[in-house]
Amino acid sequence: MTAVSVEKKVNGTPKTSPEPRFDPVALAEAEAIRTRATAEADAARIKAEGEAEAEKIRAAEDAEKQRLANERAAMRLEKDKVNHDAYVAKKNTEIAKSNAEADEINKSAADKAEREASQLADQERSEQYWKWGARGIYAVGLIIAAPVQFMHFWDRERPFLVAAPALLEGLALVLAFGAAWAVAHRRDVTPYRIGIMLGALIAAGINLYGGMVDERIGFNAGLIGAIASLGGPIVLMTYERGIAQKADGEPSRREKKAAAKEAAAKAAAEEKSRAEKQAAEAKAAADKKIAEERAEAEQKRRDDDRRKHHPEAWEVADSIRSARGSAVVTEQIWAEAWYRVKGFKQVGVDLDLDMQTRAADARAKTAEQAPVLGAMSLINSQIRGRRKKDPNEPDGRRNNGGTPPIRKPGDTQPYSPLARRQIGVERATRGAEEATE
Repeated sequence: MTAVSVEKKVNGTPKTSPEPRFDPVALAEAEAIRTRATAEADAARIKAEGEAEAEKIRAAEDAEKQRLANERAAMRLEKDKVNHDAYVAKKNTEIAKSNAEADEINKSAADKAEREASQLADQERSEQYWKWGARGIYAVGLIIAAPVQFMHFWDRERPFLVAAPALLEGLALVLAFGAAWAVAHRRDVTPYRIGIMLGALIAAGINLYGGMVDERIGFNAGLIGAIASLGGPIVLMTYERGIAQKADGEPSRREKKAAAKEAAAKAAAEEKSRAEKQAAEAKAAADKKIAEERAEAEQKRRDDDRRKHHPEAWEVADSIRSARGSAVVTEQIWAEAWYRVKGFKQVGVDLDLDMQTRAADARAKTAEQAPVLGAMSLINSQIRGRRKKDPNEPDGRRNNGGTPPIRKPGDTQPYSPLARRQIGVERATRGAEEATE
């Protein structure tokens, strides 16, 4: 199918297109579209710039927050480290102190054990000295006394009497052995000691008599022989007595004196403690009595004051006290009586005082809610008209490129409730005046 071209003609003459005519509406619409597009582009650019700036500010704020968080974490870590170091130092100090105390205790125990060992060694050594010294003295006495007795009893016609010295000196020696046996077996040693002294006295008497009657012996030999016969058994008996006291646990004179001194000191300390306790009890009793007297005086003062200034409440309180069997009008009883009479649970508040309080509170609320007028009034500063701007006045936005700042909710200080109320009153007044006119 072939396209047919139709030529428009008028009366056989080709029709030409008219010349374009000026259309102000279309131009205005085009200008409006262009202006709107420009405004939208500017708005989009401003929005993008604002978002970019906001994002930059947000990033800076996030970086600052992260820096502060890192700083706080570092400070916390440093604090924990310092606390840990202090804790470790404290523990080390405690351990060192404990070790020092343990060392001191061990050293004290070692010193005590050493002293006890040294004392025990000294005791054993002195005991050995005493033991062999006593036996040595007995042996020396026997050496001196025996020849004197041999010379005294020697008789060619009676040779058997030569055994008499052995009997006399041996009697004391055997009884000394018996005393040692009694001490070892914890038996009574008194009979043995009596026998030792009798045998020693007999031998000493014979030696002294022989020295006096026999010129061969002489008085000096007889006297020293008598002393030797007595000295050896006495020394040996003294040694055996000390051993017996030690075995029986009998305290010595020094130990008895120390024990008596310690008992006296203990009794004095107990007496002092008893006296201090009695003094403390007496002081406590005196303080208690003074406190009771002060409490009674204070109770009497309150009762007299309440009876004088509040007789109606006092009668009810005294009646409640009597009914409950209480000795005095307590604070609880007085509060209950006040509530029964005055009608208020708070003691001291009556109807007149409550009315005065309510009236003062109402006046304070009225003064608080009333508008404050004057040059410094916040209401006047918020309700006065806005000044009209001079058309010839330069643009105040020239410092920021002519772009108005982005306003956000909360940027403007909210109006006072009193200002809004005053504006409403003034508007109602102007409306009424206009309606009247």
